[in-house]
Order: sequence, then structure tokens, then C-alpha cells
Amino acid sequence: MKNNKGSVRGMRAGLLAAGMAAAIMGLAACGGETEAPAAEAVAGQVPGMTISNARMVLAPVAGNPAAVYFDLAYEGDKGLTIRKAEVAEAKSAMMHDYGEYDFKVQMMEALPIALKKGTKVAFEPGGLHVMAMEPSAELAPGDKVTVTLTMSGGATQVFEAEVRAAGEER
Repeated sequence: MKNNKGSVRGMRAGLLAAGMAAAIMGLAACGGETEAPAAEAVAGQVPGMTISNARMVLAPVAGNPAAVYFDLAYEGDKGLTIRKAEVAEAKSAMMHDYGEYDFKVQMMEALPIALKKGTKVAFEPGGLHVMAMEPSAELAPGDKVTVTLTMSGGATQVFEAEVRAAGEER
């Protein structure tokens, strides 16, 4: 009787070699199908955020704070929070809103603003706005100022706002 050990070993080796070849070919095929890279973040732009109607209204008295108004729309996939605002042409800036205290409505520093897909926020007179403290004395109607919104996590949205005189449309 002939020994079948050699033929079984040969069959196992052949199957093992065929399996390894199939695995290698499968891996090679996977390497050809790469995912498209995610949209790269652009410095100073938050994906999905748009700013429109941006304007800075100067105070009637030179040296007093100016107010920055704009419309914000967010269609990004990640939830975000606006934590601060800066105006390059001012000594400092902060987000303000109106709230009630002791039965009186008054201006106060705004809390961080949460954003999710579909959020629209109006920074407008009588509501949420950015106060630009000690704006540059060089600013004149028609100029542009650079505004930066900083999100939790450090992402920024940078945009320009048109400078308007105190009596112009807000």
C-alpha cells in the first residue's frame, strides 16, 4: 500500500499557497481603491460656515466702542461653539447680548454660542453683537475691518466687515 502522507502534504501546501496568493491579490486590489481625501480645512474658514451682511458701525462719539453686526449660517456636520470674537482694528472685542437683571433689560457679555447643522444666528442691533472696544481712530466709513470668530477647539472664521458711520443703516 502506498503512503498517502506525501500527497496530503502536497495538497495542503498547494491550498496554502493558493490562499496566500488570493489574499495578496485581494490586498493589491484594495490598494487601488483609495478614499478621496476629506476636504482640507482652509485657514480662517470653518467648513460649512458662511458670514454675510457684515458691518461695523462706529459710535457717534470718537473713541467709544463700535458695534459689529452680521448674519451667520452654519451647515457643517460637526457641532461647534463660538467662544470669542476679535476685531483686528480695535484694542479688544467681546460678544454682547441683552438680558434681564433686576427687572431691567441691559447689555451683558454673551455666553458661548452653540452651532449645529442648520443654525442661523443674526448679530443685530438690539440683540447679539460684537463690541469693538477702542477702535482705531484711523477708521472711516467705507473702510474694512477684519473680524475673527474663534470656536471651541481653536478653529477660526475670519471675515471682513464694512465700516459705517454712526448714522448709517445698521
